Amino acid sequence: MAEKTVTACLLIIGNEILSGRTQDANLAFLGTRLNDIGIRLMEARVIPDVEATIVATLNEVRVRFDYVFTTGGIGPTHDDITASCVAKAFGLPLTLHPEAHARLLAHYPKGDLNESRLRMAHTPEGATLIDNPVSTAPGFQVENVFVMAGIPAIMQAMFDGIVHRLVGGKPLLSRSLTLAMPEGRIAKDLGALQEAYPDVEMGSYPFNRQGNFGTRLVLRATDPARLSAAAKGLDRIVVALGGQGQWDQDPA
Repeated sequence: MAEKTVTACLLIIGNEILSGRTQDANLAFLGTRLNDIGIRLMEARVIPDVEATIVATLNEVRVRFDYVFTTGGIGPTHDDITASCVAKAFGLPLTLHPEAHARLLAHYPKGDLNESRLRMAHTPEGATLIDNPVSTAPGFQVENVFVMAGIPAIMQAMFDGIVHRLVGGKPLLSRSLTLAMPEGRIAKDLGALQEAYPDVEMGSYPFNRQGNFGTRLVLRATDPARLSAAAKGLDRIVVALGGQGQWDQDPA
């Protein structure tokens, strides 16, 4: 019986990302860290600070993927609506979380925990907190949904605190080959190799460096033996075409 692939989806929430004013730095981090523990990030979506969109998207993806991660929208301002949207998606009331409240009371000087900051202590009823060792205000988890900050340093610290809650499968291994050859020249043979190794993902990525066209070929699989065999097959194709390539790792 084939081992189940554990899947994840990332929802990047925020008008500032869609407008281009803020560049997302969380996708690459999560994709890498999740793969390290055997969880495949299968999809990422950037959505606006619109309640109906957040609720509908969350309800769609939380039943399709094993894990859903959200970034952004849990700060103190009026447009930070992620917590209330998650509550609505799950049909839960948004309540003042006593532990989150206590943490913010301890963090801010007396009298500085105003109404706006207190918004960051509200979670869907029954949520499990996600620690924030950087700026105290926590994220939270409801079932398979993990709600984290959008600021990369805070999101990364939050993720480090929840890794032990995640159960993955086999990590996806990868090897890449850089060729001084346009992809059109190797495309047919690469297609045949993919048919021979359906369990190995094969991607072709052309590039142009100072007017010289080349191709980066990436092989990915959970089985190291199958990955190695596919890499050797690719080597044979390149040699037959009279080309040369450089592996990022030893393909033996």
